[in-house]
Amino acid sequence: MTKERGRFVVIEGIDGAGTTTQSALLAARLRKSGLLVRTTREPSDGPIGTLIRQVLTGRVVVPGGLAPGWATMALLFAADRMDHVESEIEPFIAGGGIIVSDRYDASSLAYQSVVSGRSSSEAVEWIRALNSHALRPDLTIVIDLPADVAAVRRESRGEAAQLYEQHEVQRALAAFYTDLPKHMPKDRVVMLDGQGTIDQVSERVFTAYSSKS
Repeated sequence: MTKERGRFVVIEGIDGAGTTTQSALLAARLRKSGLLVRTTREPSDGPIGTLIRQVLTGRVVVPGGLAPGWATMALLFAADRMDHVESEIEPFIAGGGIIVSDRYDASSLAYQSVVSGRSSSEAVEWIRALNSHALRPDLTIVIDLPADVAAVRRESRGEAAQLYEQHEVQRALAAFYTDLPKHMPKDRVVMLDGQGTIDQVSERVFTAYSSKS
């Protein structure tokens, strides 16, 4: 007897929106219901994802001490994504499990198009083509949070800013995410308010997950 296929859920948002926290909370709540759940993230923990994380934190640079360009980063993210799907996501949901991923290709559409310096539509189309063979999520939940609020959260961490955490970039990203359903018209994208307590946002995330519409 063939197992029923599982579900692939992605949580998105700008840096400081709480995607990591809310991914963990959703997974924990689903596990309490007896479901088979795995959390994952992008960049992944695979070999290409590890390289990307080193770039984001400034540990890997190109000659001249700069970070790789936006197109190179988009290619790296796309390669990491395919490896992530093939090695982790697809086998788990094929076995009936639920994957909750902290970011996926919506992040590539947002981040690389914003920093590209090209028109948004041109960059989005190119990045979408790069990811055309990537597994589509069953649901993408966007935690919508004003850039100023997210900046306060990031500063409270006391960590060094990563590659895309400049405030101007985050403002542009927040605007892009607000329009994400327009950029991903064939995907099921749910926008939800990211302000309030962690528990309040967690309840909104669970409601979005539970909705069949």
